[in-house]
Amino acid sequence: MTGDAHRTHRAHHTHGTGLDAHGFIAREGSLARVPAAFRPVVAAAGARLADAFGTRLHSAYLYGSIPRGTARVGVSDLDLLLALREEPTRADRAEADALGAALDEEFGQIDGCGTLLYSRARLLSAPERYDLGWFVACLCTPLLGEDLAARLPRYRPGSLLARETNGDLHLLLPHWRRRIAAADGTEQARRPLVRFMSRHLVRTGFTLVMPRWGGWTSDLHEMAEAFARYYPQRGGQMRDAAVVGVDPVGEADVLASYVDDLGPWLAAEYTRVHGEKAPRGPR
Repeated sequence: MTGDAHRTHRAHHTHGTGLDAHGFIAREGSLARVPAAFRPVVAAAGARLADAFGTRLHSAYLYGSIPRGTARVGVSDLDLLLALREEPTRADRAEADALGAALDEEFGQIDGCGTLLYSRARLLSAPERYDLGWFVACLCTPLLGEDLAARLPRYRPGSLLARETNGDLHLLLPHWRRRIAAADGTEQARRPLVRFMSRHLVRTGFTLVMPRWGGWTSDLHEMAEAFARYYPQRGGQMRDAAVVGVDPVGEADVLASYVDDLGPWLAAEYTRVHGEKAPRGPR
C-alpha cells in the first residue's frame, strides 16, 4: 500500500474527524477517489502541465472536491497547485491561465480551472510551515513529481494551525469591499464573489473552533455545523453561507452582510481567540 493510500485508509477509520490513529490530520484526497467522469480531465491536466512547464515544474497537485471524490459534473471546478523549481514568473502564470482556460473550454465536466503557483522553496519555508506547507501536506493530492509532503511535518488541529491558516481575515475584508464595489452590479458578476467569500468565511469559522472540535473536515456543511456548536448565535448565518458556498446566488445583500456584519465579527473573534497570522511576503 502506498503512503497516500495508507493515509486514505486510515482516514476512513477516524469516524469523520479527519485524523489518523495518532491524532494528526490525515491527507484527505487521493487519485483513487477521483470520480470516473473527471478522470479524463485530470489525465489531460497532468499531460499538459508536464509539456508546458517541463523541467521548471518540480511537482503538481490536485485539491478540492475532485480528489476528495465529491465533485459534481458541470458544477465543480478543477483546482491545481504547482510547485516550481524557481519563483513563478508572469510568463508562468500566463501559461497556467491559458492551460486552465483550455481545459475549461474542452471539458464540460468542470466549471472553471484555477491554478496556484509557488516555488518549491516557499512551500517548504519556515514561515509557510503551518499555512502553505500544511495545505500541500494535508489538502493536496500528488499528481506529478516528488511529493513535498515527505519533507513536511505532520499536523494537529491546534491553535497555531488555526492562526497561521486563517488569522488574516481582518486584512482581507477591505479588499473584499473593493471587489464588491468594482463588480458591475449584475447577479452574474456577484455570484462568483458570493461563492468565494461564503467558502472563505465558513472555512474561517470552522478553523476558529477546530482546536475545540478536535478534527478536520473540508465539507462546508460539516464545517458550519461544527462552528454552530460553539457559536449558536451565529450558527444560522454560517449555515446559510455554507449553502450559497455550494450553490451560489447573486444577491447584493448577501455580500453586504459578509463585509458589514459576519466578516468583521468573525475577524475580531478570531484575533481574540488565536491571534493574528504572522506577516507574509506577497503571494
